[in-house]
This record gives sequence, C-alpha cells and structure tokens, in this order.
Amino acid sequence: MAEIRVDGAPAATGPAAWPGVTRLWAAICRTAPRLAWTAASLGLFAGIWEACWAFGWADPKLLPPPHVFLGDIVDQAKFFNTVSRWQVGSGQAEPTPPALAVIYTVLATTGRVFAGLVIAASLAISTGVAIRYFKLLERLMLPTVNLLAPVSPIAWLPVAIFLFGIGNKPAIFMVVIALLFHMVLATIAQIDHVNRNFINVARTMGATKRQIYFRVIIPAILPQLFVVLRFNLFGAWMVVLVAEATGVGYGLGQVIMLGRNTFNPSLVFFTIVLIGVLGYSFDWLMRQMQRKLLYWVPHEAEALRGL
Repeated sequence: MAEIRVDGAPAATGPAAWPGVTRLWAAICRTAPRLAWTAASLGLFAGIWEACWAFGWADPKLLPPPHVFLGDIVDQAKFFNTVSRWQVGSGQAEPTPPALAVIYTVLATTGRVFAGLVIAASLAISTGVAIRYFKLLERLMLPTVNLLAPVSPIAWLPVAIFLFGIGNKPAIFMVVIALLFHMVLATIAQIDHVNRNFINVARTMGATKRQIYFRVIIPAILPQLFVVLRFNLFGAWMVVLVAEATGVGYGLGQVIMLGRNTFNPSLVFFTIVLIGVLGYSFDWLMRQMQRKLLYWVPHEAEALRGL
C-alpha cells in the first residue's frame, strides 16, 4: 500500500524519492539542450564546409573537408611523434606509439599554456594592485608597462631564445610576456572602476587602506579579472603555438609547421580541430570554476534573455 503524507497526497516512492537521482536528472535536463545546440552549431559549420567541397568550390588538396582529415586520424597521429626529435642520444629503441605521441604533444603544449597563464596572472594581479597601492611604484612602473604593452609577443621571441635556449622555458616565457602587461593594465582599470560607495562605507566603518584593498577592492574586481583570465587563456594558446612553431620545443605548433612543410593540409586541419577542442574544453572548465568560486555574481546573459 502506498504511503500517505500528512497533506493527504501519496508519498513519493521508487526513484522519484531518491534525491541523488533527482539532482542527476535535473543536471541532465539542464545540460542536454546546451549539448544539442553545441552539436547543431558544429554540425552547421561542418555542413557548410562539406557543401563547399561537394559543389567543387574548395579544392580538397588545399582545403580538405572534415570527413577527409577526421577519417585519417590514425594516419595523422603518427606525425605527432615529434617528441623523438628531442630525444636524440637518449637510447630510445623504438618510436613512440601514435596514440602516446598525441598525448605527449598535447600535454606538453597544455602544460606550457597553463604554466605561463598562472605565472602571468599572479604577477599581473599583484603588480596591478601594488601600482595602485603604492604611489612610488605607480610613478616608477606604470610608464614602462604602458610602453611595453603594445609590443607584439613575436618581438620577444629572440629574447626568449637568447635567455633560455630551446625547450619549455622560452615557450612559457613567451606566454608570460605576452599576457603580463595587458593583465596589469586590466587590473588597474578594474581597481579604478570599483564602486566608490563600497570604499566610502568601508572608510565610514573605520577600515584602513590595507583593509579596504584586501577586503573591498580585491573581492570587487575578482569577477571581471576572472573574465580577463578566460580571454587571456585564448591568447596563451595563440602565443605558445607561435613559440613552438619556431622550434623552441615540441608541441602542437611544431606539428602544424610539419604539416605546412610537408604540404599535408589534413594534418594541419586535424591539429586545428584538436586545438579548438582543447581550448573549448578548458574555457568550459574555467567557466564552471567561475560559477563555483564567484557564486554571488549574477549571470548577465540570463538576465538579458528576459528582454
């Protein structure tokens, strides 16, 4: 016999009474539409590309359609064995299997991206706060930051090679130097746009300058700095690929240059797709971190959908 609740309605039994199943189903219902629209967007893009090939508007030797370079994944993966070039004399008896070569290459590039991003973000935020906190540092450092910010990251490539040679260090240096100055200026701009009412209230309550910065200003700028960090993640991917393409170390950038030098457009586009998937995945992870860590920040997109 079904149980009866106090209000007279039958009590929930079976899977509906399991909180874990209910939360899982709710998460699936929230995620499924997004995944469907993501698949539709990618399908539309791939369909247009395939149509250009079907109607003869694109030369398959120069611009192979997705079904060509995605169908040759196994054959293209063997070209990712660029790690063996940097192991001369190490006693490696056999070349790395294609699957492991892809994993090594992806991990090498991803590690450089995140190492450079973390170092640049740490230096930029601390430097930006210090410039606004100490007047002397502002006068000594801000003109130099404004002078170096417009310099292209490619111009720093010879400096990176002079200082660190080849390997991980010059690639990480390139990422750091490409992001550092812009993130410093972004931090300063966010500090300058903090709501003055917050600062006035803190002063009224007797807060010192140090307390205002660490308990009012820094928490207030964190949401926008997280957005800046996400955008600079894409910049970090661009810079590290340039560094790897010029030969400072093995990675996805070197694979793209290998495809260019051997006139293998399928390898180039396969690597581009791989980079896009990695960038999209890490951006999604950072968005989830932003929602978890900055749970009090409203989502503007949700508010605009009601207009």
